[in-house]
Amino acid sequence: MSKQYSNRSGIVKIIFLVVGAIFIVRLSVLQIFDQEYKEKANNQSLRNITQYPARGLMYDRNGKLLVYNEAVYDLMVIPRMVKELDTDYFCQSLRITREEFESRMKKASTYSPYSASAFMKQISKEEFGRWESQLYKFKGFYISKRTLRVYDRPIAAHVLGYVGEVNEHDLQADSYYKRGDYIGKSGLEASYEDLLRGRKGKRIMQVDVHNREVGHYMHGALDTMPTEGLNLYTTLDADLQEYAEKVMANKRGCIVAIEPSTGEVLTLLSAPGYDPNLLVGRVRGENFVRLNNDIAKPLFNRALQAQYPPGSIFKVAQAMIALHLGAITPSTGFTCDKILGCHNHPSARSVQEAIKMSCNPYFYYTYRRVIQPGKYKSIYKDSQYGLTVWHDYMLRFGFGQRMDIDLPNVKKGNIPDTAFYNRWYGKERWAFSTIFSNSIGQGEVEVVPLQMANLACIVANRGYYYTPHLVRFYGPDSTKIDKYYERHDTGVEKEYFDIAARGMYDVVHGAGGTAHKANISDIAVCGKTGTAENYGNDHSVFIAFAPMDNPKIAVAVYVENAQGGGGSWAAPIASLVIEKYIRGEVKRKDFEKYYMDINPCQKLPLTRRVKKPKKK
Repeated sequence: MSKQYSNRSGIVKIIFLVVGAIFIVRLSVLQIFDQEYKEKANNQSLRNITQYPARGLMYDRNGKLLVYNEAVYDLMVIPRMVKELDTDYFCQSLRITREEFESRMKKASTYSPYSASAFMKQISKEEFGRWESQLYKFKGFYISKRTLRVYDRPIAAHVLGYVGEVNEHDLQADSYYKRGDYIGKSGLEASYEDLLRGRKGKRIMQVDVHNREVGHYMHGALDTMPTEGLNLYTTLDADLQEYAEKVMANKRGCIVAIEPSTGEVLTLLSAPGYDPNLLVGRVRGENFVRLNNDIAKPLFNRALQAQYPPGSIFKVAQAMIALHLGAITPSTGFTCDKILGCHNHPSARSVQEAIKMSCNPYFYYTYRRVIQPGKYKSIYKDSQYGLTVWHDYMLRFGFGQRMDIDLPNVKKGNIPDTAFYNRWYGKERWAFSTIFSNSIGQGEVEVVPLQMANLACIVANRGYYYTPHLVRFYGPDSTKIDKYYERHDTGVEKEYFDIAARGMYDVVHGAGGTAHKANISDIAVCGKTGTAENYGNDHSVFIAFAPMDNPKIAVAVYVENAQGGGGSWAAPIASLVIEKYIRGEVKRKDFEKYYMDINPCQKLPLTRRVKKPKKK
């Protein structure tokens, strides 16, 4: 063979080798490295079906079911596999318009032409039953089963919370979730999401060219079973919760009831409320918008998020701190004058009488002794010192900080400190005379109703509390949460709380007390009224516990813009809740009907504004 032909033969061999190498490399890329190709291939023959677990159930303290699950179906679609579809028949079967079909298909294709995504979510078993037998005709579509939350009673919406589809933030925060998954958005559903959600499983099915399942891939060797979520056993008393919501049905405000000896929350409601079933299923979005736009704010949890001036209930804490610091003694008396407005009663000759009569001047002078104890000649330095001590003790009472209840979005209220006033007025430019409104629970003091109920627990326990909480235990092993069994002491002597308890007993049962409407025969109710200034009419406030000895329940009631004071509205409502819990029924039927039916709240929008202390 000539050299010329020999060179040509070599060139041809090189060309064949190069072409062969290109094919080998390309096939390697497609079959080994290119995940997109692998995904396309698998989606032609395999179907990965997520097995969603049932969320854990929720029970009340007596074992009554509050939240359970019901089967629903998601219609899934793989856009690339949708072929020979009779669109009109398909839309007719699903009762959707052609425009809806095109919109949903566009969304699914944008997500991925080759991966499954939800075409229609949360289809009820009744709806699914109508066209289940026709599903085989719709190539590229299949069903994924999941569960939907159902609330056995239309109560405790702000406590139980709701479940919604994951958003971008959820996906970035936890890799467990994929698009189309659901997550607890509020209430206990959110706080205990990790326990309630369980663990997803997976089923890999082989499908034929007609999109029909023909068996498990590798005989199910790669399948995993879902793990159900853990059950929650809450502290709520469902019957008491339902009763309290009936009492507040046509009012604005909130009720918090706690078992003092444990910190277990018996009832927590915000009014107006809503049926938790409204935020379930495909109607959730529409209902959420309607509730969110309601001027009365039914989605707003007043019990945990509203920061109100406490009014005169704050005087109980003021008295205890002043006694402990030695600013006053149990028998200290002050002349009742016109400072801060007297309630037209005799001068209080003791702390017990001051609490009973809710004497404004008494607590003005008491607070002055706490804030200006005479440690420094300068009233500014003296007030800085006094306020620091007072602030620290208020924190021990649970004020001015977020209570670690097992619900999200809890506000902390405001107990002003020296830094707060230094920002407003400048350092050494304020003293007691600037901040005296704090003495009667006005001024810059703000609390949330949960803290008010906790104050009632502190007096009931004579000086300590357990952090309020809503879950007693969870799971099959009845696991408890240790932090809710830690006792928090105020550092104030028990004997002073005995005085507070007797004063609060006199508020309800004694001559000249301000809450006679809270009186229940044969039950020793100890309470404290409050009238808190705000926008519009004043708020009606009341805290209480009962019985006086070995208390079983502590309550805080807040009725917004209900002119007449704490004794007129909040006190009788609290007494109904107390009687219902202790007796199991309310015997005062006429009394009950009157306060259930009446709505003392000023209509929205508010038309009158009460001026608050000026801020600089």
